[in-house]
Amino acid sequence: MYMFEKPLGMRDTMPSVYKSKKKVRESLQNEIERWGFDFIETPTLEFYETVGVQSAILDQQLFKLLDQQGHTLVLRPDMTAPIARIAASKLYKQGYPLRLAYLANVFRAQQREGGRPAEFEQIGTELIGDGSTYADAEMIALLVAVLKDSGLEDFKIAIGHIGFADSLFKEILGNQERADRLRRFLYEKNYVGYREHVKELPLSSIDKQRLLSFLTLRGGIEKADEAKSLCELAEGKDAIEELKELWAILGDYGVTDYVKIDLNIVSHMSYYTGILFEVYANHIGFPLGNGGRYDQLLEKFERPAPATGFGIHLDRLLEALGGKDHVQNKTCIIYSSDRTREAIEYAVTIRRDGLQAVMQHIKGIQNLDEFTKEFTEVMYFIGSRKDEQL
Repeated sequence: MYMFEKPLGMRDTMPSVYKSKKKVRESLQNEIERWGFDFIETPTLEFYETVGVQSAILDQQLFKLLDQQGHTLVLRPDMTAPIARIAASKLYKQGYPLRLAYLANVFRAQQREGGRPAEFEQIGTELIGDGSTYADAEMIALLVAVLKDSGLEDFKIAIGHIGFADSLFKEILGNQERADRLRRFLYEKNYVGYREHVKELPLSSIDKQRLLSFLTLRGGIEKADEAKSLCELAEGKDAIEELKELWAILGDYGVTDYVKIDLNIVSHMSYYTGILFEVYANHIGFPLGNGGRYDQLLEKFERPAPATGFGIHLDRLLEALGGKDHVQNKTCIIYSSDRTREAIEYAVTIRRDGLQAVMQHIKGIQNLDEFTKEFTEVMYFIGSRKDEQL
């Protein structure tokens, strides 16, 4: 029954997709290294009581296992928490700021398929120990740079601040449960549901209008001033000032054409504390990357430090690129037993030049036309024929 089936949310990667992914992966990795970030690796399995609990991924989405000592382990559900663990232990004495990067598969159990994979590849960065807005701007500018270098041209990075929504909801609703209900609508991008829920709340018409006007806070930097008029609390106004400072720094980087303000952004990752962002591209229903500031996560590993970073979902980026195949020239060398040495020498020459060469004995081919159609060049070393090219 399960001979050809896979567990829910798991995917096979076929050769053509693998090649495309490899090309994009190398492009992203090279650009991140050019910005001075060092790549590290963490274990696929982590302790539930540390990384599992601190990951901010819902408990029902964790893949849990028991080791021989009875400890509960998890397949890493994200990379931020494992890197925070390393930064707070093995790298702590190196001094901050730390610029770290990763390329890894992460695992999140799915209740139903819905297009969401249970295993996916992420590439990302973490800048740990710098609490300034300049660090947030560096993350966003780097994100723009790696996406452009991958070949993606039409994308937008939506930038928000978790402090503004928190302050506005606190001021108007005064109740965490009611605020969380509104946040859920925002997280699900269910703006119709948000509006209907606001209309039913026992609030004054003025406060209802403030909550409805909140949905319009998406666009250019002019939206920051509109937002400031909606919230009276100091925390909300400080969040807007931080966004305005961020926008100015992004202007120095020359990347404001790729960003927009979106104060409706709400993340399911509970460790975000300030500026957060998501990147969108045409024809993709989910963000292909996201990030933000998380200044309290390292406290949970007993090494308080501010931090910011981002992650890119590699498969979604590949989809945004239009599934472009990165075709490489591949030569097929078909040979007979008496020409084996010549065929091997020819293959060595091709490979030495950095090209691909497949060697195939003539006896192993069932259908010559079908076998050779995927190759850009076919060379024959058979019988008395030498270097005959098809």
